[in-house]
Amino acid sequence: MDSKSTKLLEPLIIGPLTLRNRVIMSALTRSRSVPTNVPNDLNLEYYVQRARGGAGLITTEGILICQQGTEWQNAPGIWNQDQITAWKRITDAVHAEGGVIFSQLWHLGRVSHPDAPEQKASGMPVYAPSAIAARGGQFRFLPGQPGYVTPVAVDDPRTLIDLYRQAAINAKVAGFNGVELHAVGGHLVHQFLDCTSNKRTDAYGGSIENRARFGLEILKELVSIWGNKRVAVRLGPTGGYNDMGMPLQENIDTYQYFICQADVLDLGYICLVRYVPVADPKIDGQYRATKHDVVKTYRPCIKKSSFFLNGGLTPEEANQLIAAKEIDAAVFGTLWIGHPDLAKRVEHGVPLNAKLDPSTFYGLGPQIPYEQQKEGYTDYPAARL
Repeated sequence: MDSKSTKLLEPLIIGPLTLRNRVIMSALTRSRSVPTNVPNDLNLEYYVQRARGGAGLITTEGILICQQGTEWQNAPGIWNQDQITAWKRITDAVHAEGGVIFSQLWHLGRVSHPDAPEQKASGMPVYAPSAIAARGGQFRFLPGQPGYVTPVAVDDPRTLIDLYRQAAINAKVAGFNGVELHAVGGHLVHQFLDCTSNKRTDAYGGSIENRARFGLEILKELVSIWGNKRVAVRLGPTGGYNDMGMPLQENIDTYQYFICQADVLDLGYICLVRYVPVADPKIDGQYRATKHDVVKTYRPCIKKSSFFLNGGLTPEEANQLIAAKEIDAAVFGTLWIGHPDLAKRVEHGVPLNAKLDPSTFYGLGPQIPYEQQKEGYTDYPAARL
């Protein structure tokens, strides 16, 4: 791609932050914080490689706001001092490379498992808006590789909102430039939004306004700590993954309301994940997602915040969308896995030709030797420019 003509490489100003380009690194769960949930030297190397590779903004993998029994062993957390200290080493190193890094705040809700060691250690049940199990799941590290189970409906959702607030405070101490609320992928905030997983009869369920309340209250708490332009949200209106999705009009009405209300807060950005087939499981013989055009449907709702798009983009398509002012920046996921220097490759017209091995996308547990954890994580080479 010709660096003189591309809009993708233009800087983007978001409040007090200047992103050096619009090639954004998506949150990517990689499950490499072995042996438990504290970021390590391998994680540091991974993020530094991508900061050095020119990312306009790095969004971390989902960072657990409290101890949870996820399917993803060795996902990192940010609920204790060891984790905060470890993240501070990473943010300092990213900043030394000229990078900007947001912490993605993550709670899985009903898609954790009560028998997972981390869940047991937490002493807490698996909470969700309602006692409705998601179909699917596979906890490969548990005997029999069970799927999802029926969660416990949380009595007072404000107790969970408090966890997000503390995680945001911790992220600030850890040196991040901002925070992104994880509200996608069938996890907790998404579960409150969706009428198929939220059957509450209190102020957090029923109407669209009530189902949106949980996520919007979290965003307001984050803004109170960080200021509006250092707060973002990531949403997946087409659903699918983790048994999510509403009838089309209900879906559109719900997300238009939520996005409009989030935009009133004048956030740093609102990131929407468009439909991608890999995130649309077939359940009981039918694909689960609610397919529709997220740019056409929701772009008019975003007037104050920057609009980021994620989901199977190529640099060429992203450049066209930015040039047409349909989006403000492009969020890439898989391309950053195999190309730690993705932004520099785009700038210099270097082919994106890494041979990806999906079996190494996720760590396989703490029993895997440390050196082997690097495979498919930090061993993809940068191009010689």
